[in-house]
Amino acid sequence: MSSAPIRVAAFYRFAPITAPEVLAQALRGLGAEQGLSGSIILAHEGINGTIAGAPDAVNALFARLRAEPGFAELSAREHDAPEHPFARWKVKVKPEIVTMGQGDIDAAGSAGVHVVPADWNALIADPDTILIDTRNDYEVAIGRFESAIDPGTRAFGDFPDWFDAQAPDWLAQGKRIAMYCTGGIRCEKSTAFARARGFGEVYHLKGGILAYLAEIEERDSLWRGECFLFDERVSITHGEQLGESELCLVCGQPVSASGYHACRA
Repeated sequence: MSSAPIRVAAFYRFAPITAPEVLAQALRGLGAEQGLSGSIILAHEGINGTIAGAPDAVNALFARLRAEPGFAELSAREHDAPEHPFARWKVKVKPEIVTMGQGDIDAAGSAGVHVVPADWNALIADPDTILIDTRNDYEVAIGRFESAIDPGTRAFGDFPDWFDAQAPDWLAQGKRIAMYCTGGIRCEKSTAFARARGFGEVYHLKGGILAYLAEIEERDSLWRGECFLFDERVSITHGEQLGESELCLVCGQPVSASGYHACRA
């Protein structure tokens, strides 16, 4: 029996998909044939997924996706696991690949400016920059960037109402907006939302927290705590080292080493 590790890959891309159900059918068949597990969400706005399988199987799926118009530059963050972390293979078609509830937002064509991790510290240290964490409250509780605003939202769909309540003051002050999230998908869509609300200078961290923790040395880092993950690792720290947080068996949310527990928040 092979002892080769299972490749786990997380990815997303905002790019128009004309017929998501047709592509979904093709991916369902390919994934079953290749022995993949995990889930993919397709919508007219793009794709979002986390999959696992043998490296060749994962590569076969990405080769198929990159053949689609607009997906040639699709990238993924990958790590190895000792076994399949997911029980099934699912490909679903939904109205959005990450639910914001704002149907008129064009994340593919109107997102803000990507800022690479090496340039992120200078941007967020500027007093004219409003730094916003676009993740859920239980994610923010175990780690965040210094000076970041926590919207305190329980779900991403709550973000627009929270942002709209602050936007008039920020617009009046001429502030620029910088946003971040775990891997990039939520902050990318949030920047398109902010631009639709009239903000001209809007930025987001390229590759999200995951890229920052992988590329920035801890001695130079403005990140504090751990980054919650939606996979079997639960959380990571600088250098992509495993964190100490665990999942609550009751609610499925993180219990941090410092004792934070979302159930008791």
